[in-house]
Amino acid sequence: MLEFIKQIIYEVAGKDKNKITYDTDFIKDLELTSYDIMNIVCMFEDHFDVSIPSRDVWNLRQVKDVLDYMRAMGITDSDV
Repeated sequence: MLEFIKQIIYEVAGKDKNKITYDTDFIKDLELTSYDIMNIVCMFEDHFDVSIPSRDVWNLRQVKDVLDYMRAMGITDSDV
């Protein structure tokens, strides 16, 4: 799923996939805007057919947060 997340970030924000790791912070490391983050969330919602409440979005600060959140929603690597 990490590779999928890296691909989404690349598609939305044009950030280098090689610089994105498990511990990458969206704002500090990649300098993503709130608009970029919302676009990334929308792509996850569309791809996995889920709804991510706005209150949860602001807790998704690092790649690992997204991975943990998706797994908590029951999404696995095989769903990618």
